[in-house]
Amino acid sequence: MAPQTAFVYLWTGTFLFAIANGTLEAVANPLVATLFPNNRTHYLNILHASWPAGMVLGGFVHTALGSQSWKLQLGCFLIPAAIYGVLFLGQKFPKSEASAKGLKLGEMLRDVGILGAAVVGLFIFLFFKDGLGPLLAGFTGNETFFGGQTWFYISAAVGGAILLMFGGASRWTLGAPLLFVLFITHVLVGAVELGTDGWIQNIEDAILAPGDGTKLFIFTSALMFGLRFCGHFIEHKLGLKPVGILVVCAILACIGLNMVSNVTSFAGALLALTVYALGKTFFWPTMLAVTSDRFPRCGAVAISIMGGLGMMSAGLVGSPGLGYAKDRFSGETLQHANPAIYAEYKAPTPSKWLIFSEVHGIDGQKLEAVNAIPADKRTPDQQTVVSAYISGNRETLKVDSIIPATMAGIYLLLLIYFKTQGGYKVVHIASEGDSAKDAPRKEPQTA
Repeated sequence: MAPQTAFVYLWTGTFLFAIANGTLEAVANPLVATLFPNNRTHYLNILHASWPAGMVLGGFVHTALGSQSWKLQLGCFLIPAAIYGVLFLGQKFPKSEASAKGLKLGEMLRDVGILGAAVVGLFIFLFFKDGLGPLLAGFTGNETFFGGQTWFYISAAVGGAILLMFGGASRWTLGAPLLFVLFITHVLVGAVELGTDGWIQNIEDAILAPGDGTKLFIFTSALMFGLRFCGHFIEHKLGLKPVGILVVCAILACIGLNMVSNVTSFAGALLALTVYALGKTFFWPTMLAVTSDRFPRCGAVAISIMGGLGMMSAGLVGSPGLGYAKDRFSGETLQHANPAIYAEYKAPTPSKWLIFSEVHGIDGQKLEAVNAIPADKRTPDQQTVVSAYISGNRETLKVDSIIPATMAGIYLLLLIYFKTQGGYKVVHIASEGDSAKDAPRKEPQTA
């Protein structure tokens, strides 16, 4: 098979897989929020326990079937799909509170408004420019068009159209400032949780012995799986409201990432990643719970947008941002240590991200060749390259910790805000067309 044909098949399959994942995210979160309106934090955390559970199972499947056909490995996805299909046969599910009150889409979008639409439009623009553009360039071989000013303007036009579409549907309301803040914060959640997950295993493998990163990744995923069943205990027994949980988690995640950046042993990494896992465990589902609790008029719209923003942030901000930082810090460290060695090992292709200047990191193939040499047999120049790479990884994690530190500040301000409003409360829609307000509501019966 020609490389171009293989690329088309791979991209198409990955795109369809992403559509399936996005559909599941868009449906499952509102469904659970509707089924358990008085205990959303607990049950959304249980729902999202499936994420780390899948990573643990995926790690074991890769270990057991890593040498087998890729078709067999990907075929394992059919097992849970078949189980879901059987479980859902004949089931009936309740309408969301907004749908039950007869609210139209425009009314659901009023809290999203122009502020929320601006965030969505920005990420659609980034997706077209930095995500779809390079892929289409690979399809067509026309890098000049899809990497140039024309495609930039097309991407901006699409993002602007999304803004106008959402703005018009919401009747040009500004939107709820609190929901706007939650959207922005969830962008940070996607960057620090999913984006960091995508890099931290490779970073730890570089700092520690090869394979240690995988072991630590499986351990932290298993820890997250267990902790996500404890949401009810934390909220009702320990007395931490959802925003209080988020404050504590952000602080722990910041501390954990700084600890990870300084590890020198497996035991130290185990402790550091435990702290980090404790921090990141409750971010995603608790953010969805807060949005559902405070904005029932949005129905499934707000948390679907929030989930999409988080996912796009991981792919457009988190992962490429960390990759850029690693290249920048590794390259700068090596250049300062020995300019001649840097000139020899400098990556031929520059690394770039958003508005930051282009940098040249360390050539990946040359670095891989050096890492394959036992440490006691490397030349001084080769050891300098490895040391610069490790130093860059450590600095990347320190910079990454700024994200949860920022989140901690935002959550603390939200905590103060809710204190001034009489405390955090679940909001319900009083009657059709009315503004949402605090009101009791029984959990719906399912058929």
